[in-house]
Amino acid sequence: MRVFVTGATGFIGSAVVRELLDAGHQVVGLARSDKAAAALTAAGAYVHRGDLDDLDSLRDGATAADGVIHLAFGHDFSDYAGAVATDFRAVETIGEALKGSGKPFVNSSGTLALTYISPGRLGTEEDFAEDGSQIPRMASENATIALAELGVRSSVVRLAPSVHGERKKGFVGTLIDIARDKGVSAYVGDGSNRWPAVHRLDAAHLFCLALEKASAASRLHGVADEGVPFRDIAGVIGKHLNLPVVSISREEAGSHFGWLGAFVSLDNPTSSALTQARLGWRPVHPGLISNLEQGHYFNS
Repeated sequence: MRVFVTGATGFIGSAVVRELLDAGHQVVGLARSDKAAAALTAAGAYVHRGDLDDLDSLRDGATAADGVIHLAFGHDFSDYAGAVATDFRAVETIGEALKGSGKPFVNSSGTLALTYISPGRLGTEEDFAEDGSQIPRMASENATIALAELGVRSSVVRLAPSVHGERKKGFVGTLIDIARDKGVSAYVGDGSNRWPAVHRLDAAHLFCLALEKASAASRLHGVADEGVPFRDIAGVIGKHLNLPVVSISREEAGSHFGWLGAFVSLDNPTSSALTQARLGWRPVHPGLISNLEQGHYFNS
């Protein structure tokens, strides 16, 4: 299958590209820079120049492909609303290009939305927000699911906030940098709020499975650890950095964690049981705490 991948050189996207190539697919990656283009070529993928604001480029890439995986997202938290709007336009453009084709389109989203949809309980793939919801990225998710009625085998992979791997990236990498800067590893309140997690290689395999065999209108969960207490994350960070592990108040979270302060106290226990049953996906790589205990996150 010729697969068009946005975000193909990112932390997750680069693993997805390798997974697809190893599975025998041909990969065409969206590249907005010479550096990204060189990385794709080195990986064995083809290069399609453009970015999320270049809707003509997105349309051309999707039209020429047998399937699309959309991973790119502008993580500029100083203009998060703008990033969400750009993402929605990209999804609309890709969807329009695939309409009536029966081709697969796998979009990416996040499990943190479930803190608003299913507060106080384990979130599942059957939880969703109605159209018109103001929950960030729900419009993009719902638009993707709606494409199933227009002849697209569309699905959404909701990723855990803690996507981790063999190098310091993602939210946990940011937590490590904050702890180094502040001189303490902090959690909010009693730290019992839970974050789900998944290794990026397990997530990459899930995207490949979704492309190959997910049913239309599927919501899938890229989750291995259903919920790691935040104080445990702070504890292992403090241990490896030889820093005190401390509790702070909700009022202090913003000044301590910066843009991440909006997320650190969220309780987001999430199941992937239905995803595993439907696609035969089984996470096999280390969980978040085991991965952190290996120490490579603290070497840079």
